[in-house]
Amino acid sequence: MSEKIVNFIVESLGSFIAVPFMKEIIVFIISMCPILELRGGLIAASLFGMNPWISYLICMIGNILPIPFILWLINKILNSMRNNKSNKINGIAKWLDKKIDKHKGQIEKYGYWGLVLFVGIPLPGTGAWTGCLIAAVLEMDKKKSFLAALLGVFIASVIMMLISFGILSNII
Repeated sequence: MSEKIVNFIVESLGSFIAVPFMKEIIVFIISMCPILELRGGLIAASLFGMNPWISYLICMIGNILPIPFILWLINKILNSMRNNKSNKINGIAKWLDKKIDKHKGQIEKYGYWGLVLFVGIPLPGTGAWTGCLIAAVLEMDKKKSFLAALLGVFIASVIMMLISFGILSNII
């Protein structure tokens, strides 16, 4: 699913890539977005034909940047959304609560190592956004959660570099 979204974004914004640094900006923004994150950013960078190591750095920074904001602010935002009178905003909060409930057992069971693995294994529905959202709701230590998420992002980045830039196919 995320590959389809990334392809759509790359195709839609393809006419802008002649603007200096536009590819890098697009990849950075994709890497910051929930659901797509670093995985989507590296796929987009590969589709743009960008240098793998520059892409790696841009995607890492883009994926790491939201983590502290999620860990320190998301509970306040969620509580505000849950208490909002707007059905749409309240509905988003309910959807997020369901997503948290679906995955929190994995992190609760293994603690910080569970968070590392949840963020690090690039599967649909996992990643820094969801992992940090769950860690915040579970009121895990924010500094330890931040470090666990960083390690997870690093693991995911290595896996996705191997996949996105075809390094794995060259090794095999």
